[in-house]
Amino acid sequence: MTTRIRAWAARTPGGPLQRFDYDPGPLGTEDVEIAVEYCGICHSDLSMLDNAWSMTQYPFVPGHEAIGRVVAVGEDVKGLKVGQRVGVGWNASSCAHCASCLSGNHHLCSGVQGTIVGRHGGFADRLRVHWLWAVPLPAGLDAASAGPLMCGGITVFYPLLMTNLSPTARVGVVGIGGLGHLALQFLNAWGCEVVAFTSSASKREEALALGAHRVVSSTDAAAMRALQGSLDLILYTVNVPLDWDALMATLAPKGRLHFVGAVLEPVPVQAMQLISFEQHVSGSPTGPRHAMDKMLEFAARHNITPRVEHFPMREVNAALQRLREGKPHYRIVLDADFE
Repeated sequence: MTTRIRAWAARTPGGPLQRFDYDPGPLGTEDVEIAVEYCGICHSDLSMLDNAWSMTQYPFVPGHEAIGRVVAVGEDVKGLKVGQRVGVGWNASSCAHCASCLSGNHHLCSGVQGTIVGRHGGFADRLRVHWLWAVPLPAGLDAASAGPLMCGGITVFYPLLMTNLSPTARVGVVGIGGLGHLALQFLNAWGCEVVAFTSSASKREEALALGAHRVVSSTDAAAMRALQGSLDLILYTVNVPLDWDALMATLAPKGRLHFVGAVLEPVPVQAMQLISFEQHVSGSPTGPRHAMDKMLEFAARHNITPRVEHFPMREVNAALQRLREGKPHYRIVLDADFE
């Protein structure tokens, strides 16, 4: 167990990350300490860095897609041992006694603590979390690319579980980026007929290679009309608005528009359409621990791998700038290089 953690932190909103060491204090009795090997970068890291959600505390250490090995365990830790490789996602702790936790929805706990909300994250050589949120990696997963599964992966996989999605369903994925490229792979392996919506014609061939059966331009009115009434689920993975009426028109009776991308403006919905066709509009954050286990097992079984670019952690500012410019293909992973 270390008494000094080396990290990269921002001291002001939107400011550059600089080297930052801190004393983590005694290890909690139910906490584990993880030696970080890799940590993905998520758009949520940028939002928190910029204090876009008005809840960032500085100095701020980003990083909530961490992969590493357990190096110390508290005396009350369950199911983990030193040397075990684990992953950590958006959440680091939950109360374990509220109604949400007792029903298996730990991610909805009123006292849940985000890995980078009021805590120091994984852009560091060490990371501490409650044992429940240190998820063992199954054999067969590549540790160097698995980080984005811990946030992006569970974000798009959990809706398959929460909606009891049939493997014969027809599903649309809006946005072929950091979330969407994983959604295509999961849905194809699930057995669904998959339609990729994109405004970029250059992504067509890769979307097909990732698992889409069809690729439709979200700005092509005729192509959108051709899908009218056909989709059982639309997984909306981006944070920009589309033509909502055209998109909703592609839903089948009992169909669902489900948001995992944080669209910041209100989404107009026609109540009569929902009523007439028993349709749904919903959303979800990441997912509970049991869903994370299932997601990782599914990814290992079906060889589902995030497409990543690697940067050494010392080049974290260059990596963040690349993400701001929308250039990653499709996720960025930092390799811890403190030694």
